[in-house]
Amino acid sequence: MSKSFFIDTTRCTACRGCQLACKEWFELPANKTKQLGTHQNPPDLNANNYKLVRFSEHMIGDRVEWYFFPDQCRHCVYPPCQGAADTVLEGVVIQDEATGAVIFTEKSTQISKDDFEYIRESCPYDIPRRDEKTGRMAKCVMCIDRVQAGMLPACVKVCPTGTMNFGDREDMLALAQKCLEKVQKTHPNAMLANPDDVNVIYLLADAPERYHTHSVAQASPRSRKQLFASVRNRLATAGDGVERS
Repeated sequence: MSKSFFIDTTRCTACRGCQLACKEWFELPANKTKQLGTHQNPPDLNANNYKLVRFSEHMIGDRVEWYFFPDQCRHCVYPPCQGAADTVLEGVVIQDEATGAVIFTEKSTQISKDDFEYIRESCPYDIPRRDEKTGRMAKCVMCIDRVQAGMLPACVKVCPTGTMNFGDREDMLALAQKCLEKVQKTHPNAMLANPDDVNVIYLLADAPERYHTHSVAQASPRSRKQLFASVRNRLATAGDGVERS
């Protein structure tokens, strides 16, 4: 049975324990950053940060409201990045059948920067990043090594508030729905972000755009999968002059 995260943003205090735990587990180097008038650091995801707690503030009436969003790869049920990558070089992006984890492999070092941008643009959540020194694509891998060893992902293990949850997909969907119903009693606009299409399910208490530009997808990963399957088919049949639907 595939695995899923459930991220309840109503419980997030932006302690950034998840962000640090991810960085420490994968022994990722530090980034040189500058203060840009926000507590968010670094400014964006990068090859050395697979997870980033995003900070947004908005004036609601006469008060300032903070919105925290622990951003990471959504591990799409039908990964559009895999569909795009397969049109460039098969094996660059794979999906673990047992967990649903979407993983960028060492083959990503064999593709060009332009090909990487093509793959990145296929992601409706703007997740893929590239190490400029090695050429390797980078993002959250669902702590696949920990999960296969029966452990929780590092970000979930360290979370002190219950924001981060992980388990069998059906259990996480049930927990997400239960929490949504509770939150909707005080926040009628609360929603789950693309729960049918992803294995990282967010509970948002307010409009998605208040959290992050890419908190929800603008296009369904499933429809993108169909698009890239069509592209692959045309490429495969281009040589024999026959176009198959």
